[in-house]
Amino acid sequence: MSGRLLIVDDEPQIVRALRPGLLAAGYEVDSVGDGREALQTIAAGAYDAIIVDLGLPDMDGKDVIARAREWTDTPIVVLSARHAEEEKIAALDLGANDFVAKPFGIGELMARLRAVLRVRGARAAMTDKLSIGHLDIDFSNRRMKVAGKEVRPSPRELRLLRAFTQHIGAVLTHKQIVAAVWGGDEHVETQFVRVLVGNLRQKVEIDPARPSLIMTEPGVGYRFIDPNEESAA
Repeated sequence: MSGRLLIVDDEPQIVRALRPGLLAAGYEVDSVGDGREALQTIAAGAYDAIIVDLGLPDMDGKDVIARAREWTDTPIVVLSARHAEEEKIAALDLGANDFVAKPFGIGELMARLRAVLRVRGARAAMTDKLSIGHLDIDFSNRRMKVAGKEVRPSPRELRLLRAFTQHIGAVLTHKQIVAAVWGGDEHVETQFVRVLVGNLRQKVEIDPARPSLIMTEPGVGYRFIDPNEESAA
């Protein structure tokens, strides 16, 4: 996989550590060191993905994400030393596609980049019929097969599944799930989201106790993965 990447980080050692691996993987790499230059560069250039640190010298990286999301849907991966769950949730709710904590492994970051780039490609080619692992979905006809056996999803389960399949490999937070399933302005308790995810797992997983599709990101949300892509990564 290849593409054009922008790294937004004021630590030269991080950029130096990232650049060789990304170049070897076939990516073109640009880098900037502050939020103002990042926004100007994002607006002026066509990037396939953006890697953003939250601790920038002139503004919070979350502000960069929020302002960039006003005009671009380019995938954004946060790379930050801030480990608090509220920081991760805030960045994801503002529009980041994933969050990798420093210190990090280059292999993990590359896998997360591949995932968000696959999501972008899948959105461009999105159809109403999808096959993911053992799951076959026909959204237009509200039909679903699990390992060849027909299963009937509820309307909310189907909306949740649509949101998951539009963000394969990325984390969906509680707030993002509420917006996709119930509508963004409705107050929905976290427990209702957990119950809905649990009900969907019962229908789409071969073994709900050992899920292979819907993974929990503790304290943050859920990640829907393609088992075939994970094994090939």
